[in-house]
Order: sequence, then C-alpha cells, then structure tokens
Amino acid sequence: MSAQRTVNGFHHAAMKVANFAAVVEFYKQGLGLTEKISWGEGDSRAVLLDCGNGNYIEIFAGGVGGSVPDGAVLHLALRTANCDAALAQAVAAGAVVTMTARDVTIPSQPQPTPVRIAFCRGLAGEIIEFFQNELT
Repeated sequence: MSAQRTVNGFHHAAMKVANFAAVVEFYKQGLGLTEKISWGEGDSRAVLLDCGNGNYIEIFAGGVGGSVPDGAVLHLALRTANCDAALAQAVAAGAVVTMTARDVTIPSQPQPTPVRIAFCRGLAGEIIEFFQNELT
C-alpha cells in the first residue's frame, strides 16, 4: 500500500548566514530574486526571497563565519532558462564558479533527460546549482 501524497511541491530552502546584508543583496541584486516577506531585527532578521513558481530561499541572520561544512543540504538548485547567463550573473555578483556550465544527460527512466547545469559558491558559502532543461 502506498502513502497518500501530501506534498505538492518545493516551497523553500533556508540558510543561516554571517553577513546577512551581503547575502540578501547577492540574491536580490545579483540574481534578481524579489523579497516576499521579511521579519525580525539584528541577528533575529530573516527574509523570504521569491525564486518564482512558488519557490523561495529563506535567509536568516546570526550565522557564524568561515567555511560551511557539507551537511544534510548538498546544494540549492535553481531553475533557469539559461544556465550560462545565470552563472555569469551570479559571478558578477560575487559568486565563485565550482563547475562551469555543461551539458549532462541524466540516465533517468523512462528515458534519459538532457540538462545543462553549472555550480557556484554563494556569498554565505552555500553551493548553488543552476538547472536548465525543457521542464523549467
């Protein structure tokens, strides 16, 4: 017996960052995300940024500096219609490329899925993937 589906999509990924203003600026000015809501003050500040299609990135202040260890969340994957342009836009805003844009075929079922992907490290140390395919 299978479980009834209660999840109907991705809503947000959250991260706690040391330099709140710079990270929010990177996503808003650098990548063009818009602020949906914000709340709190000082290290209790947070913002929900709209990525489109009902998807968000939630950013909390009060994080610690330094490198971010690998953990339960491997990366944030953002849909894009132009992987190369999205990566260039992120780099112009201060991100560092960790994998240049390339075409990959996911050996998926029922048929292989061709995609174009690129990765960069954002201002808070987070890994961002830009994901382009016909379904974006």
